Amino acid sequence: MKALGIAATGMHAQQTNVDVISNNIANANTTGFKSSRAAFQDLIYETRKREGALTGQEGSTKPVGVDIGLGVQTSGTVRLNTQGGMLGTENQFDVAIDGRGFFAVNLPDGSQAYTRDGAFQLSAEGQLVTLQGYEIDPGIVIPENTVRVEISEQGTVSAFVENDPVPVELGEISLATFVNEAGMRALGNNMMQATVASGDPLQGRPGDPGVGVVRQGYLENSNVNIIQQITDLISAQRAYEMNSKTIETADQMMSAANQIK
Repeated sequence: MKALGIAATGMHAQQTNVDVISNNIANANTTGFKSSRAAFQDLIYETRKREGALTGQEGSTKPVGVDIGLGVQTSGTVRLNTQGGMLGTENQFDVAIDGRGFFAVNLPDGSQAYTRDGAFQLSAEGQLVTLQGYEIDPGIVIPENTVRVEISEQGTVSAFVENDPVPVELGEISLATFVNEAGMRALGNNMMQATVASGDPLQGRPGDPGVGVVRQGYLENSNVNIIQQITDLISAQRAYEMNSKTIETADQMMSAANQIK
């Protein structure tokens, strides 16, 4: 009886579904987090009777076949890159991306990662860094005795030093976009990495066509919809229970067959 194995694949798939939903809920307050959903596909089919086969000498054919599916498997987890809400912080080093794009970050091993988390800080050398201490690329160095920093929507960073009324332009924050953002690999610490599936990063200035703008004094909230996640969690739980019930029913049928004398 194949029902036992088929239902087992269903339980495994729903467990994966619950794992993905749980991660979404856990990161409901993570800055710049993008929720994911599990995608599934059916497995191969066992064909017992082929559709179109001859059913008699007169040449008639069978309109439908007898195909028994062998279950389900997880085909991937799809990241939903919709815009999160804006949270005002009044911190001059907090920067949110409104639209498409990622901040580029230089990792200690020389590689680059990408993030939507713009909760920047200053290093001991005055460089603009992430909460993990990684420098953003291109680098921005804030001079000593800076009174105020201004970041335009186009990413231009200016500093007012001491009593000088004329700001000093320090550089520009650029944004990287990808053809397939869902194909990026999550590294943790709000970091993403480019892959063959995502394509190479395309550097652009905030406000360029297809590139978002930056908002100083704001952070992007997670795009997790808690109500939708709870609904999906209940649906996954019910599907898991039904697959469990299928195994119980198949076991009872096998037990009944074994008791026939």
